[in-house]
Amino acid sequence: MKMQLSEVARALGVEPEASFEQVMVTGVSFDSRTLTKGALFIPLIAEHDGHNYVEAAKNNGACATLWQKGHANMPQDLPVLEVEDTLKAMQQLGKYYLQKINPKVVAVTGSNGKTTTKDMIAAVLATEFNVAKTQDNFNNEIGVPLTALSMEPNTEVLVVEMGMDHFGELDALSKIAEPDVAVITMIGEAHIEFFKTRDKIADAKMEITHGLKEDGVLIYNGDEPLLVERASQVDFETRTFGTGSNVSLQAQNIVSNAEKTSFRVKQWPEMNFTIPMIGAYNVKNALAALSVGDLFHINPKQMAQALEHFDLTKNRTEWLTAANGAAVLSDVYNSNPTACGEVLTAFSQAPVKGKRYAVLGDMLELGEQGPQMHAGLATKLDPQKISEVFLCGPLMENLAQALLMKYEKASIHHYQPNQKELLLQDLKAKLTADDMVMLKGSHGIHLEQVLQGLMS
Repeated sequence: MKMQLSEVARALGVEPEASFEQVMVTGVSFDSRTLTKGALFIPLIAEHDGHNYVEAAKNNGACATLWQKGHANMPQDLPVLEVEDTLKAMQQLGKYYLQKINPKVVAVTGSNGKTTTKDMIAAVLATEFNVAKTQDNFNNEIGVPLTALSMEPNTEVLVVEMGMDHFGELDALSKIAEPDVAVITMIGEAHIEFFKTRDKIADAKMEITHGLKEDGVLIYNGDEPLLVERASQVDFETRTFGTGSNVSLQAQNIVSNAEKTSFRVKQWPEMNFTIPMIGAYNVKNALAALSVGDLFHINPKQMAQALEHFDLTKNRTEWLTAANGAAVLSDVYNSNPTACGEVLTAFSQAPVKGKRYAVLGDMLELGEQGPQMHAGLATKLDPQKISEVFLCGPLMENLAQALLMKYEKASIHHYQPNQKELLLQDLKAKLTADDMVMLKGSHGIHLEQVLQGLMS
């Protein structure tokens, strides 16, 4: 981003001062600690009030700051743009900058797989275009405008991830980004505590179309009846992907091992596609990326090369090597029953010389269905394939009890979140260089602490 402060002011409906013409804004930040020289500081009001850190922002090189009306101690030695609401101003500025740069926008949502799909789409499109994408998981009311404001001026396509945990969130994000293409990966149980049913989750996911341009395209998982039903009621062009017969792009001949998954697409019979990831479930994410690439008229051979070498966001089904040489499948960013079951199935099939161990943390935001859904994971665990199970969190007690029907009691280990150090010690005592271990849990359980212990 590069704009005169006077242009920023006009974009936000603020009367610019004459001195603003001399101030060049080269970025935005809401975090005074990571702010770079020339950035506009946006003090957001959350658990901490960003207005209290404006001095630190100035010391780190902020060229100006937004300021929410009514806050005391407005700085006198830094250019200030006074606004009604700093978050809404940030969103307004993000939308303005998007319209100014005018890239094609691809928006991605879904209960599972949206970050991986975003990374795949960006890799495919980067074979022909200057592409910017959401970094990490900046996919909410703050992350989406920040992603837009982080674009280089030569960006031709922006791939933006959109998350949600309540009705209206995707509606707002879609109207900020105004996508040309909207992608829905799948409908799972994420945030079912708030939505109660998968039907309502599907309704909320369809909000991504609310800002879709009039000539926009909706690309969605055609194997999901809930999406098929809702997509039939929209006026946009639609394309589908999946493994069923009634889809625009159909995957066939899926073969997966510990390091990669290959497949063919019925519509392009001469091509073989490979992704550097475990699990047949990731094929649908790849199909979504291929669908977008096809829409942008990218050659399938170029798309195949891009998928084979794409950069995956950290902590998404990532193979690592423990300090003792054991193979570690890390997927510790988040978890829900569908995603956890899929990773367990893939892990169970990965070849190993020694034993397989699973470390599973509580899956959060499942509400009243949480105990039942945790117990239901027992169907994905086989003592002949996964030797022992290490469970962390109060909800995992339900899985521990269900596994007593299949496992010896000594092979089921249960810990509370404050016992992760003990979990790590017990796991290390068993783990050899010939073994492999997978870790998956909701971010709130912080299994990354166990992961760090295994790596050191």
